[in-house]
Amino acid sequence: MTQPALVVIARDEAPTLARCLESARPFVAEMIVLDTGSSDDTAQIAAACGARVIPFAWNDDYGAARNAALAASSADWNLMLDGDEWIDAAQGDVAGILAQACAAAPAIGMLPVRLGFDLAGRALATTAWRPRLLPRGVRYAGAVDEAPADELPQVRIPLWIDNDGMRRPERAAKRAQRAGLLLAAQAAAPQDARLAYQAGKLEEARGEHAAAAAHYRHALALAAPDAAWRHDLVVRAMFTLKMAGQPEEAVHLADLEMDHWQDSPDYYFALGDVLLELASRNPGTAPEVLPMIEASWLRCLELGDQPALEGSVSGRGSFLAAHNLAVLYESQGDAQQAGRFQELASRGA
Repeated sequence: MTQPALVVIARDEAPTLARCLESARPFVAEMIVLDTGSSDDTAQIAAACGARVIPFAWNDDYGAARNAALAASSADWNLMLDGDEWIDAAQGDVAGILAQACAAAPAIGMLPVRLGFDLAGRALATTAWRPRLLPRGVRYAGAVDEAPADELPQVRIPLWIDNDGMRRPERAAKRAQRAGLLLAAQAAAPQDARLAYQAGKLEEARGEHAAAAAHYRHALALAAPDAAWRHDLVVRAMFTLKMAGQPEEAVHLADLEMDHWQDSPDYYFALGDVLLELASRNPGTAPEVLPMIEASWLRCLELGDQPALEGSVSGRGSFLAAHNLAVLYESQGDAQQAGRFQELASRGA
């Protein structure tokens, strides 16, 4: 059975690196850790876990670092993980999933990465499909927001990876460093739709919603209709337009995109949120808009969570939508419906 090599680039990942390596060790032929200048015990931990450690002089180029790590591997396939990630052992036959993928024709293996974050005291997660299983010879391009520079087809592989980097305050400096590189890259390539999308995400995370909305508008104008990340782009644009005080534009965008996202609880969750903002700004529209809000969040529950969608957030098809419905019914004086949906929300949270 062909096993991939595990390839990791790491810097100051002592708190989580062993978790990463031990989660993959049973399923890989070897483990390679490229240390980009750690000041903690990253290298020693990697070696103790059985990894081959390669020092690398950091040069503000994530693609170059990934390529240096890949060049150290002689395996037919390479599984790429970050130091704050790990394979979800509860998902089932990890060995079988990898064996089947590595026996197939060469392709870029897109793996679902479950990105954990906290919101208003709740532990949530969003899904990002990322190129993490690569055949030998594939290399990355791009100093930031790096991606495989290859025309091979992309194939989704249901091997779930968990990432808790957003929950770790000690990673703030790394996020700030990457943010600076990203904004510089976006300024240098203003017609790159994906960089505009990533710049929007950065400004959204900072709470700069007007700036985020501007980047998202630009990305929507440039992005291909079938871009893998368009779902996340549309939902984020609706949210930031609302937060930037432009719910009418958000509703217009929702109308334009509705036919494409009939199976997305995230789209309907955002639509209900935007319509609520519109009704609060224009109380005279409430009798017409409130049933649309209710229908949007009920549609979320009908669809259920859809983690296979890029950018889908856990709970939007379950407890988060139920909570919003409970609040809506309570505001309308319907205690029975409010209680019913609050119970549903508490069961799913």
